[in-house]
Formats: sequence, structure tokens, C-alpha cells
Amino acid sequence: MKVLVIGGGAREHALCRSLSLDPDVTALHCAPGNAGIAEVAELHGVNALDGTAVAELAAGLAADLVVVGPEAPLVAGVADAVRERGIPVFGPSAEAAQLEGSKAFAKDVMAAAAVPTARSYVCTTPEEIDEALDAFGAPYVVKDDGLAAGKGVVVTEDVEAARAHALACERVVIEEFLDGPEVSLFAVTDGETVVPLQPAQDFKRALDGDAGPNTGGMGAYSPLPWADPQLVDEVMATVLQPTVDELRRRGTPFSGLLYAGLAITSRGVRVIEFNARFGDPETQVVLARLQTPLGGLLNAAATGNLAALPPLRWHDDAAVTVVIASHNYPDTPRTGDPIEGLAEVAGKDAPDAYVLHAGTRLDDSGAVLSAGGRVLSVTAVGADLTAARRRAYRAVDRIRLDGSQHRTDIAAKVADEAAQAPGA
Repeated sequence: MKVLVIGGGAREHALCRSLSLDPDVTALHCAPGNAGIAEVAELHGVNALDGTAVAELAAGLAADLVVVGPEAPLVAGVADAVRERGIPVFGPSAEAAQLEGSKAFAKDVMAAAAVPTARSYVCTTPEEIDEALDAFGAPYVVKDDGLAAGKGVVVTEDVEAARAHALACERVVIEEFLDGPEVSLFAVTDGETVVPLQPAQDFKRALDGDAGPNTGGMGAYSPLPWADPQLVDEVMATVLQPTVDELRRRGTPFSGLLYAGLAITSRGVRVIEFNARFGDPETQVVLARLQTPLGGLLNAAATGNLAALPPLRWHDDAAVTVVIASHNYPDTPRTGDPIEGLAEVAGKDAPDAYVLHAGTRLDDSGAVLSAGGRVLSVTAVGADLTAARRRAYRAVDRIRLDGSQHRTDIAAKVADEAAQAPGA
């Protein structure tokens, strides 16, 4: 099977790494990719948002499967363009991808499917914004209706900050604050059958102790020792399957990766948001634990054959990812700085720890430079979260990037609690 992956971040590096380990994947390509992906896939300089160009590339490569990683190409209709060429593609249509592309659309689908979520208002005028903020009170949750690369959500006690963010959006969703821990649950679907993956938890705030601004994600871990063992079954029954069924009923079947961002509240599970693709950095830890070959799983979804797939197999190990970000992230990051220590990690920590590239590029001499806000995802596995954390941070300490930042507390609290639990 020849596979073409679209995208160039750490999520796509994680996908490419797992695909490269699948014995049925005989050729692996990525467009546009990054410096790390170049080690496992052949790169192609194609605009990921240009559906015609992506479809032409896939046809020229005689690709058997195209995997669209980021949300922007999906909302732009790249998967549609590939499907029109008769090539199997993992990723929803532009219409179905509105589940992520429009918060208001997602709320409408959830209401029709009786999916539990936060009460909300869709606002387009200053008057509507003020009424919604007053109705819910602090903490204020304000979401840009459209795509915002993980930075369109503001959660704040400051009503003026909430109002300013809302006014800066053309259309905004203001909703009630959901208490309780958050969980990310991915599901692979062909539009009818839904196959859940293992849950993960990510860390959105920039600084230790969940301080600082919201980011695209500074780290993640899986599994969740504290979660109810019935959580996945409950979310399948109340969230994932009803949503897929509702979209199929509307004539816009969702085929690809359905991501449910969940809050485990005092009143039960509630959906915070849907995404139409693998999340970053949760993908890094979920795929680190997946034992079933990834290519076959994604191809079954793309060809409508998920129901015939055997149950997924998982490693017992825990996984932790720590994101190394550029100076000044999540504001305008500094780029072009050399990254050192990657060879040390590969030589001393592999295979238990490895580096997935996010914002990197090669200079003319072949040196790896920073090229984005989130630069690297250092991922490690271990017998438990404590061991995985230790390996991840040991690898992080080997990497040198001037002005870089990372959180030091990824999975620390849950690892300590698991170690102190009776029978641990």
C-alpha cells in the first residue's frame, strides 16, 4: 500500500512514524512534511490547501490511500478533491468537516443527536455578546466560530477580556463553563461503524500549573488511570455513534477521525468541542500505544470496511509527550534557531523515547532549524506514567534550542497519584 500523508506538523510525523512501521505500507510520501518526517517519508512541495494539486500528486504517485492530517485542508475540501479522483482518503468531506469548522454547526448537530454539551449562544452583534456574557457569568468561555489553529478559545474570569475576544470574532459561540477534568477521545469511522481509540489528556496552558495563555497543546499522556473504566463505552453510546448517525441522516456522512473533547463534569460527561482530525499532541501518545498496524485501520475507514476489522490491540505501556516550543510562543514565535541534541536522543534514548518534529526545517547545510511555535514533541513510553515521564524529560534535557520553553509538569500529578494508589 502506497500512502500519502498531507500536513507538516508533529501529528503528521506521528502518523508517518506509525505508518512506516506497518509492514503493509510499501511506500510513504508526505506533503509538505518537515525535517523529521523526511527521515521516514519522501517529501513533496505541494500546497496542502490546494485540493487539485493534492489530488494530482496522489494520482501521480499511484497512492492507494491519502491521509489528510490538519483541519484547514479538510475544511477547504481537499478530501473531496481526492475522492473525486477515485482515490481512498482518510478524512471527512468539507461539509462534514464543518463539525470542526463551525462551532455553531457542531452545536446544531449535537442538539439534533441529543449529545450532552454545554448550553451556549451564537452571537454576531455586541448586544448579543453582552447578553450571553451576562447570562452565564464567570468563568467566561468564548469560542471563535471558525478555525483558529487551537487559539480561538478564551476561558477567563475577566469579562472585558472575554468581550474583547468576542468582538474580534465575526461570529462567536459563548457557552457555560464546564467543571471537571478534560479528556480527549478519538474515534475512527467510515460514516457508519465507529471504532474508539484509547483516551488521552492534553495540557493547553503554556505554563506549569495550568497557568499562562491557551496554546495548541504543550503535552499529553495516555492512559488515564483515574478515568472510569466505562468511559469509552459511555461516550460511544451518548456522543460518538449518535453524532455519526446524525451526520449520515443529514446526507453528509463523516468518514475519518472524529475527535471529542470532553469534560467529566459533576453532572456527567459533556462535549466541549469536536474536531474533524487527529488532535495534536494527543495523537503522539495514542499512536505510541497502538499495536494494531495503522495503515490497515485508516484504509478500512477510507474504504468503508471498518465493520470487518478485528478489535484494536494496544500496548500496556503508558506514553507521555512533552512539547518544546519556540521563544515567545504562543505569541509571535521566534524561528530560524538551530536545534541540537537530536542525534543524542536517537542514539541514547531510542526506542523508548523519540522526537517528533512539528515546526522544523532543514537549512542548506542540512542542519535542523526551528520553523514554528511548537517545534518538537518529545514522546516516550514506559511501564507506567512515572517511567514514561522520566524517559521523556531525560530526552528533553538533551535538546538545545535557544530561548525554547516547555512545561515541566506534564502528567506529574496523575503519575504521583497512580504511584500512591493502593496496590501500586
